[in-house]
Amino acid sequence: MRRLDEALKLGDIASLIGARVVRGDPGLGIHALASLAAAGPDELSFLMSARYAAQARDTRAGAVIAPPGRAQDIPAGTAVIEVDHPHRAFAAVARHVEALQQRPAAAGIDARAVVSAQARIGQRVTVGPFTTIEDEAEIGDGVTIGPGCFIGAGTTIGAGTRLDARVTIEHDCRIGERCRIYAGTVIGADGFGYADTPDGWEKVPQLGSVLIGNDVDIGANCTIDRGALEDTVIGDGCKLDNLIQIAHNVRIGEQTAMAACSGVAGSAVIGRRCRIGGSAGIVGHIEICDDVVVGGMTMITRSIKRPGFYTAAFPMMENADWERAAAVVRQLPQWRQRWRRLERAVGGDAAAGEGDGTKTDHRTEE
Repeated sequence: MRRLDEALKLGDIASLIGARVVRGDPGLGIHALASLAAAGPDELSFLMSARYAAQARDTRAGAVIAPPGRAQDIPAGTAVIEVDHPHRAFAAVARHVEALQQRPAAAGIDARAVVSAQARIGQRVTVGPFTTIEDEAEIGDGVTIGPGCFIGAGTTIGAGTRLDARVTIEHDCRIGERCRIYAGTVIGADGFGYADTPDGWEKVPQLGSVLIGNDVDIGANCTIDRGALEDTVIGDGCKLDNLIQIAHNVRIGEQTAMAACSGVAGSAVIGRRCRIGGSAGIVGHIEICDDVVVGGMTMITRSIKRPGFYTAAFPMMENADWERAAAVVRQLPQWRQRWRRLERAVGGDAAAGEGDGTKTDHRTEE
């Protein structure tokens, strides 16, 4: 990590996050942020919970952000900032440090960029070399567009949004304000639409667009397809990791987060505040309600109508065998309940485990 040339005082960091220094010198200079294991005497780390107490006891950090009552887990020579939500607080400090470390490019259009005379460019816009901006595109105030990007005709980008290198946004898409789109992402490419005919596949034109809300982050090398007729929509505050595929007509609700390599098939609808684990797959034309968590490597094949944590895993087998096995697995909870009723009817716990030397703990079974 790059170190700050000018140290931040610990007391100023505490004020920034609305916390207080409960132990140590508020004038201590902090030059960098680091993990508990790697931090040195002029670096700041954080203790999220008692789970990491062992690491905290061995830390060499100059200061640690910790929850109330955990100072005893931190060496006596280490300063402590106490706050209710250490991870959130550390994130705020990290954003502040990032801002101090940025090397912002000077506003203006690089001479090697190609910008249509019919494009509308706001104030304080930065356009990197070898970028193309086509007719009727509209770029809001304070937008940064990295080198090698392509902005299609009629596309709008809201104020304060930043595009890293080689981002492609096809025609007539709409990107909100304060978004961050990382290198290599493609937004608005044609959806996978083909009609099966006796003579082969015929392309179905994708006539919709992509609408992305405000404060959306989209990781590197993601693809978000334009809609076939209706638009593909990503709601305000969504966070997408790297290498994610969003197919045509998908709608994702506000504040949903998706981890890397997950994919969503066409016309699926995902609610607000959902969390989709890495490499999860969501089939098309289903709906997932608000506040659903999907475990990594899980395949969602039907609509989810109740909030909760959903996970599925199955070993590979031939499809016919898998379908039979899946039908059996789906009935296991009912069979288990019937077995417990029968067991109680013929003698209760005494019958449990006879013949195999096992005994069941019933506390978690009902």
